[in-house]
Amino acid sequence: DEPALERSGVGDHLMLGGDNMDMAIAHVIERRIGGTRLTAATLSQLLQQCRSAKERLLHPEAPETTTVTLVGGGSQLVGGSRSAELLRDEVNTMIVDGFFPSVAADEHPHGRRGAIVEFGLPYAADAAVTRHIAAFLARHVHPSPVRHEDTAPGARASIAPDAVLLNGGVFNSEALTRRLLDVLEGWRDGPVRQLRNPDPMAAVARGAVAYAMARRGTNLRIGGGSARSYFLVLEAQGVCLLPRGSVEGEEILLEGRNFSLRLGEPVRFHLVSSTSDRDHSPGDLVALDEVDFVPLPPIATVLSRGDEAEEVAVQLSLTLTEIGTLDMSCVAVDGSRRRWHLAFQLRGAPVAQIEEVEHPRFAEAADLIGRLYGTRSKSVDPKEIRGLRNNLERILGSRDGWQTPLLRQLFAELWQGARRRRRTVHHERLWLSLVGFCLRPGFGYPLDDWRVRQVWSLYGQGLQYKDDAQNWAEWWTLWRRVSGGLDESAQVRLLDDVADELTTPRGKARKTSKSPRRRSVDDMVRLVGSLERLPAAKKSRAGQDLLERVKDKGESSQTWWAIGRLGARVPLFGSIHNVVPKEVAEHWIEEALRQDWKGSQTLAFAATLLARLSGDRERDVSPEFRRSVVKRLRAQGVPAHWVDMIEHVVEFDAADEQRAFGESLPPGLRLMD
Repeated sequence: DEPALERSGVGDHLMLGGDNMDMAIAHVIERRIGGTRLTAATLSQLLQQCRSAKERLLHPEAPETTTVTLVGGGSQLVGGSRSAELLRDEVNTMIVDGFFPSVAADEHPHGRRGAIVEFGLPYAADAAVTRHIAAFLARHVHPSPVRHEDTAPGARASIAPDAVLLNGGVFNSEALTRRLLDVLEGWRDGPVRQLRNPDPMAAVARGAVAYAMARRGTNLRIGGGSARSYFLVLEAQGVCLLPRGSVEGEEILLEGRNFSLRLGEPVRFHLVSSTSDRDHSPGDLVALDEVDFVPLPPIATVLSRGDEAEEVAVQLSLTLTEIGTLDMSCVAVDGSRRRWHLAFQLRGAPVAQIEEVEHPRFAEAADLIGRLYGTRSKSVDPKEIRGLRNNLERILGSRDGWQTPLLRQLFAELWQGARRRRRTVHHERLWLSLVGFCLRPGFGYPLDDWRVRQVWSLYGQGLQYKDDAQNWAEWWTLWRRVSGGLDESAQVRLLDDVADELTTPRGKARKTSKSPRRRSVDDMVRLVGSLERLPAAKKSRAGQDLLERVKDKGESSQTWWAIGRLGARVPLFGSIHNVVPKEVAEHWIEEALRQDWKGSQTLAFAATLLARLSGDRERDVSPEFRRSVVKRLRAQGVPAHWVDMIEHVVEFDAADEQRAFGESLPPGLRLMD
């Protein structure tokens, strides 16, 4: 007896709206008022002025022009003020045509990065709202004949909706509302009804209040239920977890089916969805080739074992949440009612399943590793262990071509022999080298966080053969290779353990110590440069220590590589909150500019990392420093892409990514900066 909604699609969240429009206008005004590039704080003030100007000029009775004034500060409060004129026509062109262009129904968002990039936020690559709407409708709405009476019979099918409800402050503007309706009606070849919303600015807040009241039973609850059916993939069949139309917040227990759950080792759960109209009940088995399925992001995890057996019998409990996730609990049926909880992300674009085809000769490689690091043989010819790497390449092909799934499978075999790595100095050295190579860069593949935690558990044990300098080199190289998977506390511990070596100049170290550990100081330096999750203060201190080292004529050029990584404006995998202040980076650039760059691409690349443009004013060094670095780079004849990274917001190419990481990455794996 109550109204109900049937939801057919949910779109992705886009950071695209009024803030982007204000930013576009602010960039225009910044160029007009001239002077130096505005600071982040001054830009924030300008944004407020531009927002007010936009609202005035988009009003139906707007004046022809308005003035945007940027007030000075301190003693220059009045005299330091700057103004610029903004015309109504240019705002209409910039905002209406720029953000709501008239496009065809089959015109979808451009993939290139947009020009509006500030504060490091993930804004949409294409600022055209209408193209995002077209893509959403094409993905979720099936074409159907137009049904309006005023449309001629036989009119073409349309993806446009019958009606639209507009939310958000930008739709207080009649110009933007009219443009959007015009576009939708052009796709439909007929009118589109605008549902009444007297206060679009407060729509989301009012909806939240209404929902909260409904949960307390004091207001009508209107929900659309699940737009799809969801299935757990088991071999060639799918088990229906939630049928289409399931209500949010209600728990469903698949009491009719028991499952065997593996504990204490890696497992992966695959889900698929379907918009099929077929009726399914929770627990139904469905052949995967009977219905069109869309794969969802899988969950790969290691479920805690505790005192449980390796496998336990469980039933599945499912809940569709209000925020778009599917909560699944594996409930033990032995009476203990112990639960293992998982959450699947249901929104977003479909994902491709990871191809895990085993190498045809993997079993031979596994047997070779088992012979050297297994329990079957304790006495191995040293020549055989020294030849392990070459023998693996003979079986599997060149190691540069080993794909990520193969690398992680090899790691699993090596990890089985972790305790036997201490048999001889050769065992330990090769084990460290291969584990680091197979697990690099420490993230990017399902369960890498678990693998890195396993390896990190060995750090406290240290080396068995501490008198071997090559072992120390492999030890530090291992932690550099997997540093991307280490958390902040682990990286701080690594820095603390090598800090004394950083503050000892190379020349003095040669005279005062011949210890094997100290002979691997270059590897320690490269390790420190890879610790991107260090707090900014510790990075700054470490970088300053390295700057002292480069004053020694015998210092390796790799020290500059480490300085560049520590001060990089755009980290490879760390958080931007840990980026060193731009004033620190500018000081390091000054030191780099004093050096002779002749024949040293490493130093030139370090300066590129320090001066690289991120689009975030809080991180980017001043234009003067960027121009100085660009001038030196061009004189050195470095790759043109290095200059491009300083003058524009661009991503690494594959060669620069490898140079920044310090070695090759597994084929097909990219570090997304």
